Amino acid sequence: MIRRKTEPPRGVLKTGAEQRYRHQRYHASPDLDPFVEHYWSVDWDMRGQPPQLVETLPHPSVHMTFERGRKSEVRGPARAKFSGFLERKGRVFAVKFRPGGFYPFVRVSVSQFTDAVMSIKEVFGPQGPDLVRTVLSSDNDSSCIAAVETFLKSRCPQADESVTSVSEIVYSVARERDILKVQDLVDRYEIDKRTLQRLFARYVGVSPKWVIQRYRLHEAAEQLASSATISQSELALSLGYSDQAHFVRDFKSIVGVSPAVYALKSK
Repeated sequence: MIRRKTEPPRGVLKTGAEQRYRHQRYHASPDLDPFVEHYWSVDWDMRGQPPQLVETLPHPSVHMTFERGRKSEVRGPARAKFSGFLERKGRVFAVKFRPGGFYPFVRVSVSQFTDAVMSIKEVFGPQGPDLVRTVLSSDNDSSCIAAVETFLKSRCPQADESVTSVSEIVYSVARERDILKVQDLVDRYEIDKRTLQRLFARYVGVSPKWVIQRYRLHEAAEQLASSATISQSELALSLGYSDQAHFVRDFKSIVGVSPAVYALKSK
């Protein structure tokens, strides 16, 4: 029996399209939970309506996506935001791997997948197209999950100690806003900085500094969208920036607009 996730997703930017689609997320089975953060699906029907923009901030995760009429693919950790348009009628089903959770399925450094988009056949070989056909022929999330889980379990992944530890480190950054520098992780987990950087390159695909900065920007977007009176200078300081200008520059480089403009657009 599949279980839906109920907590709100992180990193979804406010664009006005939020009410135009159905977004569901599901827990993985216990066997795959160490590797898979969740499965997700998006359904929309925009027939007779103009295309709607959807945008998400990057996560330190690998996704495997399936969509009719488009190439099903593996997307490595992306350092830029994702932007796309919902048009006509469509559906996407996907696997979001945990940070570090993709490595046991490929056994090569995840940094090789950073900012890359590859076909499922390129990554998983001749069994990949069979999986794509099975998922795309399924008409509900339950059967998609069953097909993907059968496939992933057949790869016999093994969660070594590094997979578990690096996943916990990344999630601690996501949860705890007082982690502002790589040194905070070095001190907390008593791990050498260079060792930490090598672990992240191999298992996550991006650096610990990048992970910290992106999750703090996730938090900034959430606060700006929820409060009309938040002080940008105080927000910048709370997120570890030495000055507001640096915060504004980072925010705009990823989100595409300044914090002030984003706050206005989100209301």
